[in-house]
Amino acid sequence: MLRRAVLLSALALILAACGQSKPAGEGPLKVGATAVPHAEILEQVKPILADEGIDLQIVVFNDYVQPNTQLAEGRLDANYFQTKPYLDEFNKARGASLVTVAGVHVEPLGAYSRRYKSLAELPAGSDVALPNDASNTGRSLLLLQKAGLITLRKGQDPLQTVADISGNPKGLKFRELEAATLPRVLDQVALAVINTNYALDAQLSPRNDALALEDGDSPYVNYLVTRPDNRDDPRIKALAAALTSQQIKDYINRTYEGAVVPAK
Repeated sequence: MLRRAVLLSALALILAACGQSKPAGEGPLKVGATAVPHAEILEQVKPILADEGIDLQIVVFNDYVQPNTQLAEGRLDANYFQTKPYLDEFNKARGASLVTVAGVHVEPLGAYSRRYKSLAELPAGSDVALPNDASNTGRSLLLLQKAGLITLRKGQDPLQTVADISGNPKGLKFRELEAATLPRVLDQVALAVINTNYALDAQLSPRNDALALEDGDSPYVNYLVTRPDNRDDPRIKALAAALTSQQIKDYINRTYEGAVVPAK
């Protein structure tokens, strides 16, 4: 009887252990990011988190879809690459519920050309390439409106499309392409509106090369994002604190010289 009781107790302990989920805060912290500047900034955070016993593992992506898809599927713990309007559009389109944790920096969106030195030089009927995701398309159109190239029906609505252009005095022709491909087609179009992370990756300087550039007070902050179930994970909180620390703000200001600026 005693032996049977011991065996039953041991079995109960094993079953209890198997039924327990992995506690929050354990294991490596896997964070998805695009290469520039997000992964570069995360590399600066690595030693900060290591001092707290957290193993930060950075997974680099060259698109805007997979970092969110893999986070929603649980293959990542967090990601860092996107603005709130982009996240909202992704959640709506994919039925996801990803949430923001902390705003880290702003990347002023820019319009670039290899053929022309100013927007005034753009000839009538020029091809203009825009990022094709809804939030960045609208953002690009607002930049072109502010630069005086077009007029939009809905003023400052950030989710307007090419169909909302009410004034186009130069008769510009718009091509909507995946954001990551825009630097590669810059030689094929008169003008391309490019996200700063991809511009930097292509050795473009927003401050020196952009013919039009968003103001430094742009509302398009890049966020650390996670799932609702691990928003309170102490590792996520530690990462958010590190990304918004004065040390990282100083690194951003020193390294990117205005092409990337800390969020206010």
